[in-house]
Amino acid sequence: MSKLLLLHAPHFTPLRSLAIASVLSKPHLSFTLLSSDLRHHHHHHHRVLISNSPSPFFSAPCLLHRRTFSLHAFDSSTSEEEKAKASVESEAKQNENDERSSDGDYPSGDFQFRELGAWERFLVKLRMLVAFPWERVRKGSVLTMKLRGQISDQLKSRFSSALSLPQICENLVKAAYDPRISGVYLHIESLNCGWAKVEEIRRHILNFKKSGKFIIGYVPACREKEYYLACACDELYAPPSAYFSLYGLTVQASFLRGVLENVGIEPEVQRIGKYKSAGDQLTRKTMSEENCEMLTAILDNIYGNWLDKVSSTKGKKREDMENFINGGVYEVEKLKEEGFITKIQYDDEIISMLKQKLGVQKEKILPMVDYRKYSQVRNWTLGLTGSKDLVAVIRASGSITRVRSPLSFPGSGIIAEQLIEKIRSVRESKRYKAAIIRIDSPGGDALASDLMWREIRLLAESKPVIASMSDVAASGGYYMAMAAGTIVAEKLTLTGSIGVVTGKFNLGKLYEKLGFNKEILSRGKYAELLAAEQRPLRPDEAELFAKSAQHAYEQFRDKAAFSRSMPVDKMEEVAQGRVWTGNDAASRGLVDALGGLSRAVAIAKQKANIPQDKQVTLVEMSRPSPTLPELLSGIGNSVADVDRSFKELLQNLSLSDGIQARMDGILFQRLEGASYANPILNLIKDYFSSI
Repeated sequence: MSKLLLLHAPHFTPLRSLAIASVLSKPHLSFTLLSSDLRHHHHHHHRVLISNSPSPFFSAPCLLHRRTFSLHAFDSSTSEEEKAKASVESEAKQNENDERSSDGDYPSGDFQFRELGAWERFLVKLRMLVAFPWERVRKGSVLTMKLRGQISDQLKSRFSSALSLPQICENLVKAAYDPRISGVYLHIESLNCGWAKVEEIRRHILNFKKSGKFIIGYVPACREKEYYLACACDELYAPPSAYFSLYGLTVQASFLRGVLENVGIEPEVQRIGKYKSAGDQLTRKTMSEENCEMLTAILDNIYGNWLDKVSSTKGKKREDMENFINGGVYEVEKLKEEGFITKIQYDDEIISMLKQKLGVQKEKILPMVDYRKYSQVRNWTLGLTGSKDLVAVIRASGSITRVRSPLSFPGSGIIAEQLIEKIRSVRESKRYKAAIIRIDSPGGDALASDLMWREIRLLAESKPVIASMSDVAASGGYYMAMAAGTIVAEKLTLTGSIGVVTGKFNLGKLYEKLGFNKEILSRGKYAELLAAEQRPLRPDEAELFAKSAQHAYEQFRDKAAFSRSMPVDKMEEVAQGRVWTGNDAASRGLVDALGGLSRAVAIAKQKANIPQDKQVTLVEMSRPSPTLPELLSGIGNSVADVDRSFKELLQNLSLSDGIQARMDGILFQRLEGASYANPILNLIKDYFSSI
């Protein structure tokens, strides 16, 4: 595209979120933002089938019925079965309508399950006979998965016990077609991930139910996010002592201005974009009206979606659901009476019930296969192989940096120089019909974001490129996404944040209290702009600071307008540093379609002129190499976790010299889940994750 060259500027360095100079590498002190969930991947390709075709196998005309379980597998009442089935079908249709309402020109990518034909079943049995030993699963097994803690958007090594969103979803697809799997048993506890990942897993639970196999949930500790996921199961169980706290949702913000004043630190901040609240923690003692407006809109989106989906799933009115929550829900017995859980039982009682339903003798062990082992079962073994049409999947998760540092380790976020290599390899190869950029990032280095934007634009000139957003794709994360031809986001993805904040600390009063003195010799009118932290900015320096921030904002905004084919004045209305949910972003032109990875695949097929009923093979462009603790099956994990956290801290401090393009960290942090730690430690954590 010739017009791509018009805005390409090798020295384009927009300031977004915070302009940062390294605390470790320079004597002056500026703002530093740390990001969690940083992951890096090596160049090992991994193939997986994703298809919305009615048939994942060959085109066999004959269908052969197999043993199946009802959707409400453990309830003898026929009417209850019908109600459960109707609820599943109703919610599936509602999901389809939600996704099609705002983007009817794009295919939905809905999962369609089809019973296996006799020939297909025969081929699957042959493949199972020659499968690797670690792929062997006993017939009649129950797939068990414990969903708790962090869930990565990246693929994980077979030696890793960490949860991976693509592998969770793939396991549910495989289990739907695997004749050895009778059903799924989910243990759901406190989740430390965003709502978009929860929505993706929930969608796959509903898709699995189309197979007719049972899927049940067990929730010993449950808040709104866990219940949102668990209520999609056929049946839901909890122990008598379960921790249920369905009280509603909150978003919190902490402010450090008073603390900084007490220790003699004066933050000097320039903010362009009235909603860009990243500097508010330092300059304010209370929440600004604009920040309150933005957070209120996001909170209303999340809470409204929760009420709608849960009330629809449980067959209740939204008003009744809201009244129930406002009553303060914590008693398990009350949840059972109101129909929010199926039965109050311990885990061992559920196992006994499963034995009875599956015809396993009491003294025998129930055949089960866990998440980690089942992740090793290849799609090929189950006949879930795609065609020769390949679609590349390039995953980008975590904070953005430009180059790899000595402190980098596997899983240390998006390293631009390495991601660019993957993008170029896909562009130069004729094997791939399309590419999907899967993004889960709050941003980072602005220069790195711009360099990746350029490479994605070049890739989009040669083949269709679809951006698929996970929990967050804001600021630098959105910068990457806007280079794609089509952007797909979940309804509750956090995105946008097109704005600028830059600043530095004046440590003069602190130095005076400590008896510390610093003198600087310089040449050049503005040489001390960032170096002199012992004094406030001079009027001419403050003016230059403000002008550079305004210029950077205009570059960022104009490039976003160009990428989205939107007039600049129209982009200005939706920029201003505001963070949007995917649903609101779609209605404002920042996102093209709502849905998960399967929808992105369907759109990629459409753009590449591949029939929707034809399977494609997804080629994962990176796969992590196992770390030493993973190879040792957990030995030394505690030490490794401390070492990794310290390395993340040092890496972010040392690589943050330059302009940053990040979303306000506290917003991302607080929407992920509540914290029950010491409030002082939370304040410190908020500070380091937000500035």
